[in-house]
Amino acid sequence: MKKKLSGVSERSLATFATRARKAAGVKGQVQVLITSSAELRELNRRFRRKDKPTDVLSFPAIGDGEAGDIAISADIASENAYELGHSLDEELRILILHGILHLGGHDHETDGGEMEALESELRERLKLPSSLIERTHGANGKRAKARKQ
Repeated sequence: MKKKLSGVSERSLATFATRARKAAGVKGQVQVLITSSAELRELNRRFRRKDKPTDVLSFPAIGDGEAGDIAISADIASENAYELGHSLDEELRILILHGILHLGGHDHETDGGEMEALESELRERLKLPSSLIERTHGANGKRAKARKQ
């Protein structure tokens, strides 16, 4: 974690990432970077040619033994947690799960709802609140500030 966050345990998030990776059937190590919106904006601009901050980015690994890397904006995660009425820790877990699904080859922008269904199922199994895709697409008609990947 580049940013120290009150009430968030790095060890607990690492344990969760391992559980989520296994639940999603993703093989290999996952590295998670929690940093600022400014850094996510730079990564988004550099790798996706989108000059704006985002909540989570996934970078699949090229080599064996690694699933890839996930970068998360602590600033956006904090805003969303507050707006949606759950803890920052829960929001980070939601973003980690979302990023892991992308590392597993899922793409909610092109798959016709398959990633959304899987994320919803895993969210329930892992006891997480509303999934990122559900709230982004307004399953209950209310759109959070969540930024699509």
